[in-house]
Amino acid sequence: MTFRNGLASLLRPEDSVLVLIDHQAFQLANLNSHEPQMVVNNATALAKSAKAFGVPTILTTVMAARGGLLFPQIMDVFPGQEVIDRTLINTWEDKKVVDAVKATGRKQLIIAGLWTEVCVAMPAIQALGEGWDVTVVTDASGGVSVEAHEVAIQRMIRAGANMMTWLAVAAEWQRDWARTDTAARLTEVITQHAGGSGIAFLWEQQLLNTPVPNEG
Repeated sequence: MTFRNGLASLLRPEDSVLVLIDHQAFQLANLNSHEPQMVVNNATALAKSAKAFGVPTILTTVMAARGGLLFPQIMDVFPGQEVIDRTLINTWEDKKVVDAVKATGRKQLIIAGLWTEVCVAMPAIQALGEGWDVTVVTDASGGVSVEAHEVAIQRMIRAGANMMTWLAVAAEWQRDWARTDTAARLTEVITQHAGGSGIAFLWEQQLLNTPVPNEG
């Protein structure tokens, strides 16, 4: 087994490309591994993070006329961007999607989608076999059951995939808070989507902007 370690193994925004797969109504209707609204939140946060760091993002659906359009929360992040609609269940067998990814010139392939055991696992495993550095964002994905999601994760790990959550991906892209050009944009995503961490940051800002009482 080849271990993923060392500084070069960490995600870099300039080498990353994100593919968001089948975040659609049909898949969401039978999502049981996570609370559905949480997956919508996390997928949207991942999309916003990618935009903040200039990471190219490929949007794709399967049979959208029947399965529903991509979540509007994600489309709002990329207004007017083409969504590649497929008939193939395995995204990595769709030439248009693969060509779009290859056109970015990046090799750190980041995937999130519904469902984990089907529409995430198949492209991840195929891309790994073709030499791609694949990361799956587990909390922006989900399966028809907890078992289905977890078994798919173990299957992809055995194939060589890297597993992360959306906030970990964003933090790895940031890497250094001195990178002020992206720090402000990331902070905005955190306040909107990172739950308690976002609220704590706003509280911190409140405290810093609260005058100290004059006891004199």
